[in-house]
Amino acid sequence: MKAYKYYDRQQVQFLAILLFIIVFLAGCASTKYIEDYQAIVKKVEIDSIDKAFEEQAFNYVQKDIRPSEGLGINVAIYNVFNTKDGKYKTSNIKPLGSPPPILDSTLVEISRNQIEKYLKSKGFFKAKVKSEINVADKKAKLRFIANPGPAFLVNKITYQIPDSTVKALYLNNKAYFTHLNVGMQYDEDSLVYEREQIYQVMRENGYKDFERPYVRYEPDSNQNNSKVSVKLVIDNPLDSSLVHKVYTIGESNIVVAPNSDGFPENLNLDSLKKSFRTFRGVTFMDMSTRFRRNPIVRYDFLREGEIYDIRKEKLTYDRLYELNVFKNVKIDYVKAADSSQKVLPIITLIPQKRRSNRIEGEIPFNEGTVGINLSNTYTDNNFLRGAERFQFQVKGGIQARNVNGRIFSDIFQQDFSVSAGLTIPRLLVPFNIPMMGKNGMPSTTFSSSFLYALQKDITIRRVFINYVSYDWVETKSKLHSFTPLNVEYRFGSVLIDTNDTANGEILLNNLYNVILLARKDFTLGMKYAYTLNANKLNENRSFVYFRGNIDLAGNFLQLLTNTFGGKSNAASGDFGTILGLPYNQYIRPEIDLRYYKKLGTESQFVARLNTGVGYAYGNSIAVPFEKLFYAGGSSGVRAWQARTLGPGNYNRAIIPTPEERNATFGIDQLGQMRIETNFEYRFTLVNKLFGGKLKGATFVDMGNVWNISPNNPRPETYFDFKRLGQQIAIGTGLGFRFDVQFFVFRFDLGLKVKDPQFNGSEQWVISKFFSGTKAFKDSYEASHSPERYRFMQYNFGIGMPF
Repeated sequence: MKAYKYYDRQQVQFLAILLFIIVFLAGCASTKYIEDYQAIVKKVEIDSIDKAFEEQAFNYVQKDIRPSEGLGINVAIYNVFNTKDGKYKTSNIKPLGSPPPILDSTLVEISRNQIEKYLKSKGFFKAKVKSEINVADKKAKLRFIANPGPAFLVNKITYQIPDSTVKALYLNNKAYFTHLNVGMQYDEDSLVYEREQIYQVMRENGYKDFERPYVRYEPDSNQNNSKVSVKLVIDNPLDSSLVHKVYTIGESNIVVAPNSDGFPENLNLDSLKKSFRTFRGVTFMDMSTRFRRNPIVRYDFLREGEIYDIRKEKLTYDRLYELNVFKNVKIDYVKAADSSQKVLPIITLIPQKRRSNRIEGEIPFNEGTVGINLSNTYTDNNFLRGAERFQFQVKGGIQARNVNGRIFSDIFQQDFSVSAGLTIPRLLVPFNIPMMGKNGMPSTTFSSSFLYALQKDITIRRVFINYVSYDWVETKSKLHSFTPLNVEYRFGSVLIDTNDTANGEILLNNLYNVILLARKDFTLGMKYAYTLNANKLNENRSFVYFRGNIDLAGNFLQLLTNTFGGKSNAASGDFGTILGLPYNQYIRPEIDLRYYKKLGTESQFVARLNTGVGYAYGNSIAVPFEKLFYAGGSSGVRAWQARTLGPGNYNRAIIPTPEERNATFGIDQLGQMRIETNFEYRFTLVNKLFGGKLKGATFVDMGNVWNISPNNPRPETYFDFKRLGQQIAIGTGLGFRFDVQFFVFRFDLGLKVKDPQFNGSEQWVISKFFSGTKAFKDSYEASHSPERYRFMQYNFGIGMPF
């Protein structure tokens, strides 16, 4: 068994190197598949263009003659699947990878012309661009040489707006959005932006019939000294006797289809309307009889008597979709029958399937252990006929050791949980909130759950949790979550016989956190979380992401205890109680700070800091077991399995015998404080692969967990700033992500570089990975059996790690 594992690492290295060589050679050999008169474009250069315009100008080079991104792997994959008999296939092309950019003089000319037009659109009216093609050994280099000429500046802006009301509206709002100013360099993009802003201003102020083509420009560059004048024209409707009209909102009609198939073809709205009443300017017609009026009408922002505003139309679309009970939302308008400038909204809603059931499973595994986790989640998206979402989940899992080839012969962990939650799409508060849902869908959640966890022969943990939580959106980028009431009741037991001297020593000296499971206690607290820029996480752009949360418990109960003459001082052994149980008192802040840097159209760099601390005081000597931190795992220091790193310099070799280590196998290694940092470079490998994209990543992770509260007998587990360098774990690795637009399937391979469980230079275990591996592993197994040392950790997941 030992020899197999040792050579398995060598096999992995050999296969990785072999795969790299095959792909590299396939990419380099593209020229042998083309005809003698053809050439592959290896390089494209654009000369004599200001850096501010160079990147955009490059986008006008036709894609079919642009060298492939992804280190040539896209072309290599294409070559593997789309060549036959030494030539590229002309039929039955597999959509894998990207074809090599074969030189085409027509496309070169189109590219030259497009770059020239682009420069003129940026104010270089006299720009000229020429192209050069150099071919050698079937490899081509393209060079576009630009002579931009002088940049033309806007020296005069005039207006031709016959409708005086429209002119006044534009000029009064111009300062808030304009990019069109005297002295600026002429830029057609700025003019397009100005047109769009004028359209928005008009639509926000009642001009429902206003369209973008009404706005046009007449530039005049026939002046000296590289100057250009711009005339802004806002035309009236085609009939010159007409002016632009301002519309107000009339009575709204909201119609819900009878089922998800949609409306009947012979639907007569006027006839249907007779069966329903109109209240506060809205007629709610539910043909499905599945919805209550108020929860739906609440998110119709097109109110009777108000001026038409396109922002409120979009807001109505967004919120009705976010209710997650309609698969189609459509807003139409009809003009009032009288001559008044009034429009009547008709909102048609097609309901989606109400109930669903999802079964999920995973198989976490590594050398020597394997597990199964299964969950069943039942969801009702319209539980009380008001778009309330009810979820009921049952989840269970086991983790076992592989003993003599029997994978489930020794089950050392069992988990079971059941939970129910009801989410209501509004904030249930005793006061009115104007424009509720203006920036995002608010919600109130009631949740209850029970958790049972068994660690064989060591602990049983039972936790009953109930909470009420409010979530709301301040802006698209700012999210808030407040839990004013969080009630937890926990009761557990330690299965180790503490009267046994040997086992009692293990418990006290090595598994101190397990003591927390032996006590029954009560928690009454609150939580708050703030998130910034979560809406940008799936975008390749530069931004800062922040999430901070704080968990407070016990302060109110301590106030009551002290007010009524009780005692609550854990340091002196006087525990305050509620319902006969000691209550927890602690503070637990945590932050997740990330910097995302765009490095190109298909690459990005991410730096992350994740840290938190749990500190008990007053009526507690330690935070609850569930509030402790762990390191490692697929979203942390990925070279370590979750809950197996730390705390501090902890090393399980201090447990003296294999029998005692076997008895405590699989115990979570937790701490009261965590610091983790991650650095990751993301890039695209293959643009087309089985309907998705294959992306790659390289990363470096660092971090650990520590203890900070007194009474823990293991000094090496405590945080010591002076010894921080000796207590930090370092891992590196690479990952692959298969992106199919709606899901990202992720595989990360982490490699240990520095392991803090060892001392001095021995912490740099990366040296043992390349030499002396077998001796190192044998030595480790002798002092840590039944555990074996793993240099590499495999991580599978759905979604990005952060």
